[in-house]
Amino acid sequence: MINEKRRRVIKSLTAGSALAGIAGQSILSKALAAETPHAIYTDGYSAGTEVKRLLLNDLIEIEGMASKIIPAGGFGYISGGAGDEWTLHENRTAFGRKQIIPRVLTGKGPVDLKSQIFGIPLTSPIIVPPIGSHGLAHISAEAGTAMGAAAAGTIMGVSTVSTLNLEQVAAASNSPKWFQLYMMQDIGFSRELLQRAKAAGYKAIVLTVDTTATGNREADARNHFKFPLQFGNLTSGGAGGSIQQLNSAFAITIDPKVIEFAIKETGLPVIVKGIEHPDDARIAIDAGAAAIQVSNHGGRQLDGSPATFTVLPSIAKAVNRRVPIIFDSGIRRGQDVFKAIASGADVVGLGRPVIYGLSLGGWMGVQSVFELINKELAMVMQLAGAETIEDIKHIALA
Repeated sequence: MINEKRRRVIKSLTAGSALAGIAGQSILSKALAAETPHAIYTDGYSAGTEVKRLLLNDLIEIEGMASKIIPAGGFGYISGGAGDEWTLHENRTAFGRKQIIPRVLTGKGPVDLKSQIFGIPLTSPIIVPPIGSHGLAHISAEAGTAMGAAAAGTIMGVSTVSTLNLEQVAAASNSPKWFQLYMMQDIGFSRELLQRAKAAGYKAIVLTVDTTATGNREADARNHFKFPLQFGNLTSGGAGGSIQQLNSAFAITIDPKVIEFAIKETGLPVIVKGIEHPDDARIAIDAGAAAIQVSNHGGRQLDGSPATFTVLPSIAKAVNRRVPIIFDSGIRRGQDVFKAIASGADVVGLGRPVIYGLSLGGWMGVQSVFELINKELAMVMQLAGAETIEDIKHIALA
């Protein structure tokens, strides 16, 4: 568990003065380095350190900007996909096959981006999905992302393979968080993680079901990438582990009983992440899933699988609004968010751009990323005649 001294330090950094930019990067990084139970960085690894607002034109160019900050191995791990990266690129290309028809005489406006899920209010329908090892991008790691998510008024998903442990991330901001579980072969350890998440105040469990085998991450092989950081939640991961060593600890079979296990152990809503087939969505709901997350792991698992945007409508039809649908993989524009919601999503996850924003500007970089995409979404809604997020769900794409 996080010690009380560290809890006080991080809570002090998330107070209003910190979110106003008065507390700078040096304070946050020194606190993290001094109080974490292990050295965050090893073997001379270093990533972004600045804390600043970003002047961004779009969330496409931010990847190239981040590549100049994040060391090559870490950047390849974050940005890369599986195999030939066809699915990685298709996640973006698929959005171009649907169009939004402008509606200019509806009399609607100004727009309202507010949304909610499980009764949690959101500034917009865009959240931070679980992403591993934020420490690869910035010295503040998940603490920085948590502060940025709080400033943006959204939910943060915290990964099993986070750099900081789940208690440290929980203490980094008062905003709502979900804990993402990679089901382990060690059932007892999985139970321990779930119980810790509940005790730390996490609001839901994101059960990731698409990692029973390791995707062919060729960028990691070319870079001879081994994690330079320890995993805060794993007692046996350690620093310097390969992707294969990490994934060898994950369960190699997943069935509905795993969903029932997560529900029983926590009593929290369980979101099943990694769904790409309507039948899997039905099975998950029948097992008690509180939400479905349509995701192909950002193109990092099965190359040659369809874009998530391509399969979203069929899954939405199968779900038939029985539970919320969360969508991720490929979101870069406000237009993408609009199209996803019009195609059946309730909430959208923004992954890699958040990490790139973190690398370039710490928590304020994360906030800047959300400010930009929310601004884009508001513009799209105004021009498409959608006054609210609910309105988008009733608009047909061309």
